[in-house]
Amino acid sequence: MATRRIEDVLERLSALRGAPESQAVPALRKSLADRVNVVVAKAAQIAAERQLRELVPDLLIAFDRLFEDPAERDPQCWGKNAVAKALRDLEYRESAPFCRGFHHIQMEPVWGKREDTAQALRGICLLALVACTDLPRGEILRSLVEALTEPEAVVRVEAVRGLAEIQGHEAALLLRMKARIGDEEPRIVGQVFDALWKLEGEAALRFVAHFLESRTEEVREEAALAMGASRFPGAADVLRDACNGTRDPRFREVLFRALSLSRQPRALDFLKEILKTGRRADVKPVLEALELHRENADIRRLLEEAQARNE
Repeated sequence: MATRRIEDVLERLSALRGAPESQAVPALRKSLADRVNVVVAKAAQIAAERQLRELVPDLLIAFDRLFEDPAERDPQCWGKNAVAKALRDLEYRESAPFCRGFHHIQMEPVWGKREDTAQALRGICLLALVACTDLPRGEILRSLVEALTEPEAVVRVEAVRGLAEIQGHEAALLLRMKARIGDEEPRIVGQVFDALWKLEGEAALRFVAHFLESRTEEVREEAALAMGASRFPGAADVLRDACNGTRDPRFREVLFRALSLSRQPRALDFLKEILKTGRRADVKPVLEALELHRENADIRRLLEEAQARNE
């Protein structure tokens, strides 16, 4: 199909967002059977947006077809990604298509080498498996554990999110183990901390606080920012003590941001006191951290006074 024709088809599909259902359903059904993967992807996206559950059988047929000679029929997995998302968003709860997508690897030539283009698909399908009703909990947990050790970061991130969604003591313990083992991508450890707040609440505070002393700078920073974002009152005290206990200027800046992010009165009081009586080197990073609260008249006045003193 020529590029111009594909663009025309996609434009006509976009118009179906506001079309009567009696017109949209047949047109989307036809597009889901199209041989061009971006057309299938667009149709799947619109079917999900409009919550057209009568198209689920057509989505399943399209999904199966896109696994036939997949690199040729569906380069970059655009079609499979969109169909998997549509099935998930339409609350399809049978596991077979998602299991297939979760285990799919699609090697394609990319910039002179071969790369796996199914990373996003595995992540999408993994999260969908968490909600499937025909799988035992233990089977879902096995898939999540498998994904935690995936070579691709995008899948490991979804594994952490999946554990937060499945809930339970086993999920919390797996997340704690993942945090202890670590990850080559520190942001994934940060995702683990966020997931622990959802599962354990303030009971996870002591565990996460331990990582403020990590030997890895990025992990220390992830722990600090996760504690600030939690907005637990106890987190403000831990962050304040960490700030008083370190002379690392970079880490102090992160702690200032985390304290500001917590929005706890005692944290803001601590930062305001630094503006008034603290070290000159701390004034600028504290000012930057408190910009988050410029709508507060008291803090705005302090910011203006401190900025005037340092001009």
